[in-house]
Amino acid sequence: MSKICNSFGKNVRKYRLKQNLSQEKLAELSNLHRTYISDIERGKRSISLNNIEKIASALNIKEYKLFLFEEDENNG
Repeated sequence: MSKICNSFGKNVRKYRLKQNLSQEKLAELSNLHRTYISDIERGKRSISLNNIEKIASALNIKEYKLFLFEEDENNG
């Protein structure tokens, strides 16, 4: 899949692990399927804005944080 899907998925995983959540628990909190969360984290899915909102809400973060990729963080 695309670079943005990979980078987005890495951020979902990073925030999920920071909160000690399993993929199953994040899926439950966001009302999505566990395999869908897995696919997102592996960069295998292009995700809708509605589902971005659900995941961010479940992680208790603002949506934009899922788009702050490593290269963005390092360059300003």
